[in-house]
Amino acid sequence: MTRAYSVDDILKKKHKLIEWDGDWYNAFGLVGWVGIWFVWGNSGNGKTSFIIQLMKTLSQFFKIAFVSLEEGSDFTVQKSFLKHGLQEARKRIIVIEDETIEEIEARMLKPKAPHVWIIDSFQYTDMNYKQYREFKHRHRNKLIILISHADGKQPMGRSARSVMYDAALKIWVEGYRAMSKGRYIGPNGGIYTVWPEGEQKYWGS
Repeated sequence: MTRAYSVDDILKKKHKLIEWDGDWYNAFGLVGWVGIWFVWGNSGNGKTSFIIQLMKTLSQFFKIAFVSLEEGSDFTVQKSFLKHGLQEARKRIIVIEDETIEEIEARMLKPKAPHVWIIDSFQYTDMNYKQYREFKHRHRNKLIILISHADGKQPMGRSARSVMYDAALKIWVEGYRAMSKGRYIGPNGGIYTVWPEGEQKYWGS
């Protein structure tokens, strides 16, 4: 049996937090070091740009693995990295492509493995919800960010929708806005602007 906690135990528990500031804090507040984040959105709405901006910011705190299962190291990925100045964080980020979830997990379990794992996309892992829960349990000391395709305004596929509900931070990207739909919402109500001109064109002033 697992341990049962008292109310005092919960109130006294110390949590490691990502103490970012600026636009990130205003949108999402202080967030935990570990857990599952889930990002989804339709093509052409700024999802990739958001992920790269997020990766660059998190690299100030952690070493990061970007698991690019869909695009690998194609020119589109290179172009996006250059556009957002990711070369500044090149010593803190590794890119992994064309591996199975079993191979990815073997990397995650190495002693000096990165703390943050960004997986693009959940659909390409071929995990169902049960397999995801087991995966999450095995790596509960990591911060795992899963990127998902969308079907309308919902994640694509039954398993992805279940993962979205389970995630601590759920971020919907639309019209160059990344919007928190989860447990972390900052002072501005949970909105991060990915690209101001694109956001204004899509949403209006």
